[in-house]
Amino acid sequence: MSKQLSANGASSKPDADDDICPVCKSRRYLNQNMRFKINPECYHVMCESCVDRIFSHGPAPCPIAGCARTLRKGKFRKQTFEDLEVEREVDIRTRVARAMTKKEEDFETLKDYNDYLEQVEEITWNLILKTDVEETERRLRKWEDFQKAELDPYAVRRAIEPDSSDTSHLKKGATQRKTLKSAIALDSLAKSDDAKKDTGFSFNGLKKRVAPPPEAPFDPFDGWSIEPEYFVLQDDYDVDWLTSQKNDPVHLVGGYDMRDFYNRALREAFGGFGVFIEDEINARAEPPLDAGTGGVAAGGRDVIMDDIF
Repeated sequence: MSKQLSANGASSKPDADDDICPVCKSRRYLNQNMRFKINPECYHVMCESCVDRIFSHGPAPCPIAGCARTLRKGKFRKQTFEDLEVEREVDIRTRVARAMTKKEEDFETLKDYNDYLEQVEEITWNLILKTDVEETERRLRKWEDFQKAELDPYAVRRAIEPDSSDTSHLKKGATQRKTLKSAIALDSLAKSDDAKKDTGFSFNGLKKRVAPPPEAPFDPFDGWSIEPEYFVLQDDYDVDWLTSQKNDPVHLVGGYDMRDFYNRALREAFGGFGVFIEDEINARAEPPLDAGTGGVAAGGRDVIMDDIF
């Protein structure tokens, strides 16, 4: 797209009608519905018609002179920022932020976290300024693979041993080989101790990742136990006065279980074990409650509490 220069040589915002496609030389002045797209591979701008015409049948080289990058139609998108340098920087920062996801609570001290942020900025500016791009890209891809293996170790097994019922991965041999290659790389990162150490980046003070404890089964009583505390319930008791009841057909036909009777009788017998006389005596020495708390008033008169229902 063409740009207009002001008197001092600085670039000013171009007129929308002067936008020209560098491939087909079409002007927006002649076609008001003309839309431009860019590809993050090279950030060259071209109209939507040229994108459909050149890349509809598959990947193809960029038609801009001097650019030999292979572009795909699926990666073309609408330009967000007017300045393509800003567009490229935002994309790079988004990619680095998606890969470098450590937070302050993942480090032991604040200094270690600040050192990590400094390293993230160094990686970002290396890609923006195109300094050691190949080495930085290699380290970043290595860290992304390590993150995938660390967050989801079972993804390696799923990628290497896909479901036999799913035949979609057999449609294209190249796609299957690429998936298997990535799975083998993740598997080597997951199983090898040396590979775990060599992630491309070295962070000091990083806390060890601890797996969360398994979720406890649902307890409808919220930890409260209904088991007897002061006695052990037996299945049967050899007592003379209970023999006739145990052998009475009237009780058996009705479905009555004698263990329910044993449990109720023992609970009534041992129910007083939960009452401590000493605490009851100390409670008598406490001053009476005032009328505001629903007790006996200070004057000795009973509090009248009307039933609101």
